[in-house]
Amino acid sequence: MQEFPVTRATTLKPKPDPKTLVFGRSFTDHMLLMDYAEGKGWHNGRIVPYGPLALDPSAMVLHYAQEVFEGMKAYRTPDGGVQLFRPYENARRFQNSCERLCIPTMDEELFVAAVKQLVALEKDWVPSEPGTSLYIRPFVFATDPTLGVHASKTYLFAVIVCPVGAYYAEGINPVKIYVEDEDVRAVRGGTGYTKCGGNYAASIRAGERAEEKGFSQVLWLDGVERKYIEEVGSMNVMFQIDGTVVTPKLTGSVLPGVTRKSCIDLVKSWGIPVEERLLTAQELFDAAESGRLDEAWGTGTAAVVSPIGWMSWEGRDVTVCGGKIGALTQKLYDTLTGIQWGLLPDEHGWTVKVC
Repeated sequence: MQEFPVTRATTLKPKPDPKTLVFGRSFTDHMLLMDYAEGKGWHNGRIVPYGPLALDPSAMVLHYAQEVFEGMKAYRTPDGGVQLFRPYENARRFQNSCERLCIPTMDEELFVAAVKQLVALEKDWVPSEPGTSLYIRPFVFATDPTLGVHASKTYLFAVIVCPVGAYYAEGINPVKIYVEDEDVRAVRGGTGYTKCGGNYAASIRAGERAEEKGFSQVLWLDGVERKYIEEVGSMNVMFQIDGTVVTPKLTGSVLPGVTRKSCIDLVKSWGIPVEERLLTAQELFDAAESGRLDEAWGTGTAAVVSPIGWMSWEGRDVTVCGGKIGALTQKLYDTLTGIQWGLLPDEHGWTVKVC
């Protein structure tokens, strides 16, 4: 596996209290950078002290948003080691995102090598408190200092990492969501299946409105017919209806989440039927009102699973699972986190040892 030269920081930062970690606020001492130039490919990979990046005001990313990113974590295991969870899935999704945004793809092994070396160097930053982890943010953006709507010929790839606390500091509490019927997050043929900043920027207004109305998240509908469920907030979403787990089909406007895929794999291994298909808001709320909606939850790297306790759509308000976390949602959370933190055996070969 490729090794990158390291320039060590001369002054190391004090590490934050693992009991009071705030997501995305405390970054480690080093970051990984790698350049791309047309005709030369990916080159000059290096680990350097964490700090500001020099960027020309005309850099294409600032004007045409040619960038993508990933989100993943490293976990402290009971033996003191550190491991990753399904990093090759992130590497493949990163490739797909780059291809859609006309960014040169990166070999999966190179991507994982970059992540592993930076995490290994910053292993002392991986917290060991229950529920904590080291969040990893690989990203790439266009750097050509020119205006004009076309693909850049130069790019910068970077990886930064930060310790994060338990997502549920006081236990997993079901959230209240409403169906967004004005804004759309993505459309088929667009960039919905990629992890690019534009998708998240497009979701902010609806999220702000939801918060003002007392909701935690929005339930997104498709952008064409405005009736099919797609995602919840920035997470994939799943429902158990009449004992069957139903999740929106990957039609090109839904992000193929790593946690989503892991949940599907686990549920199938437990003998529970799973359907990846189109699901209308009408069908969902009819199922809830008739008592056939057993559970509902979002899935994502940050929260793993986020139970849904209440939903609202066109004046229809329904309670899910009595406003409590359901048995299947709890089992998924316990199993996934158990594998991630090395508390349960990894029977699927999902974890990758770092050190």
